[in-house]
Amino acid sequence: MSYDIKDVSARLRMTREYLDITAEELAEKTRTSIEDYRALETGEKDFSLSFLHDCAVALGVDIIELLTGRPPTLKKYSLTKNGKGLPIKRREEFSYQHIAHHFKDKKAEPFMVVAPFYADAQNKPIPLSSHDGQEMDIVISGRLKFAIGSHIETLEEGDCIYFDAKNPHGMIAVDGQDCKFLAVLI
Repeated sequence: MSYDIKDVSARLRMTREYLDITAEELAEKTRTSIEDYRALETGEKDFSLSFLHDCAVALGVDIIELLTGRPPTLKKYSLTKNGKGLPIKRREEFSYQHIAHHFKDKKAEPFMVVAPFYADAQNKPIPLSSHDGQEMDIVISGRLKFAIGSHIETLEEGDCIYFDAKNPHGMIAVDGQDCKFLAVLI
């Protein structure tokens, strides 16, 4: 299962229009300027996973339906084999796989994430973003330098951080290797 940004943008616009929500209203609900929102909705600008998540919440739909055009259908359980999640390329340097994309009425959005190691990122400020809800990240392999506001933590294999995702946060892989972690958006 895959998706194209222009298709996702079109589904976002059609859903918004069907629900009789103006672009200005959805821009406000997603904390996006109307200019940026219009560029995102037309596919002229790439969207972040947190923006798409905020849109799905504001529109009352599953993020998977915006991504693929198909709603999740499983209610009892959903099994995703290692490496077989729905690939999401929403942050250029990170790779995401949604690992419960077939499950309907999720209370959380789980992603397997790989943060690649970049030597030039080690001495720069960590890019921060925020979104509604809470988030929990558990390191599977490698090490992750995690910033939340002005606080910096280094997480190792098995470490977990749980936080209010409205706080600006970001992360980079450290120690010369990629970092694989489970991110759960709640």
